[in-house]
Amino acid sequence: MSSAAPSAAPDPKLLAILVCPMTRASLRYDAAANELVADKAGLAYPIRDGVPIMLIEAAREFVPVE
Repeated sequence: MSSAAPSAAPDPKLLAILVCPMTRASLRYDAAANELVADKAGLAYPIRDGVPIMLIEAAREFVPVE
């Protein structure tokens, strides 16, 4: 059974080295959605069980707010 509670924030060192696989741009952590967001690509990568899923096909598309 899986917990619905969001995971802890990713390690800052990990977040500093991860980039969007599509654009190679930096990511930001969205705590409310428990996702790593690539604003430039308009993609949000999920974090499952504390592991960022950095696959383009696993990402959720969104329209960036300008």
